[in-house]
Amino acid sequence: MKKLIGSLIYALMGWKLENNDKLTNEVHSCVLVCGPHTSNWDFVVTVAAFWKLGIPMKVFIKDAWTKPWYGFVIKSLGGIGVDRSARQNLTAYAAELLRNKTERLYLVNTPEGTRSFAKRWKKGFYYIAKEGEVPILFAFADYKKKKAGITGYIDPAIYSFEEVLDYAEKFYADVTPKFPEKFNKNFR
Repeated sequence: MKKLIGSLIYALMGWKLENNDKLTNEVHSCVLVCGPHTSNWDFVVTVAAFWKLGIPMKVFIKDAWTKPWYGFVIKSLGGIGVDRSARQNLTAYAAELLRNKTERLYLVNTPEGTRSFAKRWKKGFYYIAKEGEVPILFAFADYKKKKAGITGYIDPAIYSFEEVLDYAEKFYADVTPKFPEKFNKNFR
């Protein structure tokens, strides 16, 4: 059903998928970096793409979104509620989820951490992937071309955080966000 809904959303919005099927078919679990993240529309575009592709994605979200009466909707969309007021080791928790070899999981991460202009990317995505022993895949939503997909791959077991940032900067160099003025193309 989700594949049908994702396809319908893309058809109505006039978007197309540009996807590396080898990545999305062969990678069991990963940290899925999504960018640029400048608008709430990014969520609609990317979730529709993941549904269309049949990708089992999850995303950490403020638990305030998962506790009210509509929390079941957020959870069904892949939301995992997190209490940000309490000190937790989310890296270890996320890595544990990813190391589960029986359940396929693409853990969505937006290293910008905000829809506003971010001075630099947060490092958590890298450490989650490294500790979880999974690759980092890169997804994009290009509003100028009306295309989205998952086409980038890097292994944090081989590459340093700085090398991953170099890769990400090149990957997102030609991607146009919904609000370009909110996207910092220098991730450091």
